Amino acid sequence: MTIRSMTGFAQTKGQLNGQASFTLSLKSVNHRYLDVHFRMPSNSDALEMKLRRLFKEKLARGHLELTLNLERDGSETFSLNRALVGGYIQAFRAAAAEFGLAADPDLNTVLRLPGALDASAPSVAAEEFEPLVLAKAEEALARLNQMREQEGGEIARELNERMAHVQQACDGVRKFRGSVQQIYTDRLKSRMQELVGSQFDPERILQEAAMLVDRSEVQEELVRLESHVKHFVAHLEQGGEVGKKLDFLLQEMNREANTLLSKTSGLGGDALKITELGLAMKAEIEKAREQVQNLE
Repeated sequence: MTIRSMTGFAQTKGQLNGQASFTLSLKSVNHRYLDVHFRMPSNSDALEMKLRRLFKEKLARGHLELTLNLERDGSETFSLNRALVGGYIQAFRAAAAEFGLAADPDLNTVLRLPGALDASAPSVAAEEFEPLVLAKAEEALARLNQMREQEGGEIARELNERMAHVQQACDGVRKFRGSVQQIYTDRLKSRMQELVGSQFDPERILQEAAMLVDRSEVQEELVRLESHVKHFVAHLEQGGEVGKKLDFLLQEMNREANTLLSKTSGLGGDALKITELGLAMKAEIEKAREQVQNLE
């Protein structure tokens, strides 16, 4: 299955009864759920319900805006808003009489007033209008998903690169893990000598040893990180609606990277290199999360 981004745009046009045409536009951006908004002519409730069902069948997530504009092909007629125009002329003449001015209102100015002229659209029967719009909506939706799939493919390629970098960092940590273990071993020996030299307490020595061993071991974090990377890549190969799954895996990767960093903080030598690799992991994970937010 193909991975799709939640970002895209598509537009189609249609012709109605030789008197009017319409333009249908779809624009989508990322969103946690499927969120559809309509900008349509009035009295389009029935059509809106049919379009909403169509989008629910074809889309899983994203904020989708549909804009439907009717365009008249030179057949519109205009009606005069007599109340508005008459009120303006009456007010104009009253003001002229009050201030003793000899002037008449300019008809061109009056007709440019908002609402002075009302354009009436040619009548379009619902049984003719709805099938045409639904057909064009499916066409626009196919174009939209094509664009979303293209962008999704580009995002998938980048995410695979990010995961390869995380895996390389894990390999690097394994390379320096042995020397870091030696640092902790030396610390343990020094600490035990201090305890034995001052006051011999077997329980305290065991506690110190257990704490240092637990703190020094990063094997579990590496195993979990590599497992998350494998699952992440597998989901990318599988495709489909993987955005939420990938986001969860990245959260888990970030948690393991944080734990790994906490276990190597405050040490010198090769532990600093592990710290650098851990920070590089976090940077790659964060960049991947930015991209995953756009996947359906």
